[in-house]
Amino acid sequence: MSAHDHIVLTSHPPVDGNGCPSIKWGAADPAQRGPIIGTVTDPAMRNTIGTHSGSYSVYLAASVAAGHLDPEFKPDLHNTMPVARIGPYPQWSDAGKIVSLDPFGHMITECFGDQLEAGVNIRPTIAITQARLQMLELREAIELGRLKADGKILMENGDVFVTKIAVDPVWHLPGMAERLGCDTATLRRALFTYTGGMYPELVTRSDVEVFLPPIGGLSAYIFGNSDTVSDKSVPLACRVHDECNGSDVFGSDICTCRPYLTHGIEICVEMAQAGGNGLVVYNRKEGRALGEVTKFLVYNARKRQEEGDNAAKYFERTECVAGVQDARFQELMPDIFHWLGVQRLDRFASMSDMKHDALAGQGIEIGERIDLPEELIPEDAKVEMEAKKAAGYFTSTDIKDEDGLRATKGRALF
Repeated sequence: MSAHDHIVLTSHPPVDGNGCPSIKWGAADPAQRGPIIGTVTDPAMRNTIGTHSGSYSVYLAASVAAGHLDPEFKPDLHNTMPVARIGPYPQWSDAGKIVSLDPFGHMITECFGDQLEAGVNIRPTIAITQARLQMLELREAIELGRLKADGKILMENGDVFVTKIAVDPVWHLPGMAERLGCDTATLRRALFTYTGGMYPELVTRSDVEVFLPPIGGLSAYIFGNSDTVSDKSVPLACRVHDECNGSDVFGSDICTCRPYLTHGIEICVEMAQAGGNGLVVYNRKEGRALGEVTKFLVYNARKRQEEGDNAAKYFERTECVAGVQDARFQELMPDIFHWLGVQRLDRFASMSDMKHDALAGQGIEIGERIDLPEELIPEDAKVEMEAKKAAGYFTSTDIKDEDGLRATKGRALF
């Protein structure tokens, strides 16, 4: 019988788990901090709850079931090392600064080479590469004279060079609980209960403090020199953007997501061309982390109201369907900035006070705030924009009163 012909329960410590590396979250020395090990083929070596690859771990499990993936497979990491050096920075050794990602997640071959050679199944949780972005809006900005190609950052055809970073979530549960304002036991129980009991170790293994949740992570795009993003004397422009598939990818005009994303990228290119840097953080939090199905249900509810889709009822309809207006927990968002060593944002393309306050609350200085220009707001998205402004979002333009909000209407379903 192979190791995979019987079920191995992980709800209690394995009897032969004494050789498993411990994790000392916040330790400056990676050898003292220890590797993050989410292997499912060697339970005695696991020191986390959950497994690697975030939301894709479920697909990988299905691939094993279908016979497409060898459950004993270990990746060949030759030539996968980062194209840019990130860190270490002082923030990495402050356990309260980074609680939702592994600061050493891109350095496992460097930091844990001996364990890898010995056969320990350690996986990267961060990857860093280079890319060119091609966006019609950047070509348009060149044609209209807002941007000029320089042949280094921005090409004549609108291509822009970036350093691209992918990050899988790694949660330190005590730190997460503190950031969210609850106790660790409450957080662990809620995660266990409201995922349908998917991870029993959350309530049976209080000795395991790191959780690899099955959710999407984030991407970060650096425009300019990644070596100086942490240098406070080098100006930095930034857009923090939460995923909106309908707008970002397909151009849906019911919201301002793609216009704000492309405007933020344009600001980042401008800053990089002026000798600074730009940073776009793209979080996988579709529909305010309520999901796309919920978002589309809200769209229908808004459009079918007796008085029509209007700015006065914008947030109310979301809460009626979802039970909460927002589940993104921007309190966790600053972690990527701490990982990059960022201390100050000179230009911040965001109207969200939740994002602003989360960053400021973590000690990151914010200079100029930039709202979305009126001419970039789609007609149907004015309902969203006017509602947000009235709710206190940052704006440099006038805010409508209650009558003005009721009069700001989107089109009906067709």
